[in-house]
Amino acid sequence: MADGLIAIGNGRLRRLAPLVLLLLWPVAAWAHIQSGEAGGFVSGLSHPVSGLDHVLAMVAVGLWGAVLGPPAIWMLPVAFPMMMAFGGMLGLASLPLPGVEAGIAVSAIVLGAMVMAEVRPPLWLAVLIVAFFAVFHGHAHGTELQPGQNALLYSLGFVIATGLLHAAGIAVGLIHRWTLGRKLLRIAGALVMVSGFYFLWNAVS
Repeated sequence: MADGLIAIGNGRLRRLAPLVLLLLWPVAAWAHIQSGEAGGFVSGLSHPVSGLDHVLAMVAVGLWGAVLGPPAIWMLPVAFPMMMAFGGMLGLASLPLPGVEAGIAVSAIVLGAMVMAEVRPPLWLAVLIVAFFAVFHGHAHGTELQPGQNALLYSLGFVIATGLLHAAGIAVGLIHRWTLGRKLLRIAGALVMVSGFYFLWNAVS
């Protein structure tokens, strides 16, 4: 029985490996980037993990995808970075987006609640929810580009970091297959939701 469960887990990890490798591929070219451009890439790569609100929301996307299963397990982590890149372009262009910090906080509340309650909406609605909140996260990243850094490499960096956080959420979310794992994921979702309320309080106060 235990060997069978391990084999299932290993099989799922092997299927996730190509996604992780695809996300890591641009890093291989990093050694050939000039110093100023490398600063932009590193800054973008580190920015999503510099704020707990970003980290929790992005990991929650992976957790929710794992709870929903195929095809959401890969569609949600694809939709989020795509729309986040769009939001990043708005930020880079200095186009205003009202309530960015509140939107990021609400994303943690909603995504945490989805994981906690194991909500299973239609696929299109799940993708729409994730894509909507991704715009706020992307805008926040885009507006914080440092002067002199390469905007394209900065954007590439935060998209890659986001994908890796999603992958981490998916990897953890695989425990959903077991009864104890489902309970732990629901607790994790509750913690993300509560954290979101804390972030929202700080954003509006």
